[in-house]
Amino acid sequence: MRVRDAAVRPRVLLVTGAYYPEISAAAVQCRAVAQRLQHRATLSVLTTAVTPSLPAFDRIDGVAVHRVLVDVRSARSKAIASIKVASSMLRQRGTYDVVHVHGFSQKNLPVSALGRLLGKPVVLTLHTSGQDEPEIVKRRGALSYWAFTSPQLVMAVSPQLATLWCAAGLPADRVRTSPNGIDTSRFRPVNDAERIALRKALGWPQDRQVVLFVGFFSRDKRPDLLFRAWRLLDPVTRPQLVFVGAKGTGYYEIDDALGAAIRRDAFESGVADHLTFLDPTNDIERCFRAADLFVLPSVREAHPLALLEAMACGLPVIATRLPGATDAIVDHGLTGKLFAPDDEQALAGALRELLADPAAGRAMGERAREAVSARYDIERTADAWLDAYQAVLADQ
Repeated sequence: MRVRDAAVRPRVLLVTGAYYPEISAAAVQCRAVAQRLQHRATLSVLTTAVTPSLPAFDRIDGVAVHRVLVDVRSARSKAIASIKVASSMLRQRGTYDVVHVHGFSQKNLPVSALGRLLGKPVVLTLHTSGQDEPEIVKRRGALSYWAFTSPQLVMAVSPQLATLWCAAGLPADRVRTSPNGIDTSRFRPVNDAERIALRKALGWPQDRQVVLFVGFFSRDKRPDLLFRAWRLLDPVTRPQLVFVGAKGTGYYEIDDALGAAIRRDAFESGVADHLTFLDPTNDIERCFRAADLFVLPSVREAHPLALLEAMACGLPVIATRLPGATDAIVDHGLTGKLFAPDDEQALAGALRELLADPAAGRAMGERAREAVSARYDIERTADAWLDAYQAVLADQ
């Protein structure tokens, strides 16, 4: 009887590496979907956190949030966090029917083992290229690979991750492509007056165009590549370059030397006044609305949320061409421009072209907005998650 009732209104424990107010793509997706499903499912959250000041228990948007503090630079801390995640799952076992774990890390082994022990079906979402992949996980050992392959259903945010799952000989009927979704009412275009007001509030210049980067300062995100390409632009018309993202070492993939090197080079070359650095913000939509152009220079992505957010805000975008990832989102020449990985000259050329013709850029941004609204609205994501929960419960 419980399974039949849960299929109507499932009780789901979301297990993730971060949750609001901390920022990650999975955190943003989980919160947005939880808001959409509040009348169709009962969701709670079990998350690790890197901010010591955050409470162990919280309630956000009416959703119960349990946090386990972790220092990602310490193997001991990560091991202890995995044990605490398992303990929390055990304590809460009467409050959920499905476990939905996001991404693959050390937490997946205890989560998968407890799901099996407690008779709770597990859904796994693959979020990250170069991490949530069968061959990568297999190198971690047999137990890790068991945890990766044991969920009853796997949802891949990109065609690339779904393809890699199947290419490893894993059951094709257990994987679904379920892309990230965007709240298109929150991420929306603005008129010129709104953009001017936002730039004034943010302290950005009004007399030149603004190019925006949003993401961790990691080697894979390539903020330094964007900086070098930007340096190649005509000094007379060079836009403001705004970097928004974490530059410290709170997350494992951040290289704090990157931001320091960019600042130093900018100061030494006399262009520091054309650079703006902002910390991560949960009000990132203000930055997208205030910008003229968005650039994603990464060499490793699955289904980049920042790219979708920029497009939803009607910005022309430039992104690295990554098969099964960015090329599944951006229609080159129509909704944005794609360039080959690490091609500094090609990126500079794309910047020149779009900055020189704002009207063409606006038209490209309008088409980008239409594409995201049609394919990646958050309501579609919420429906896909709910369908996954009902499917695994029906198989119980």
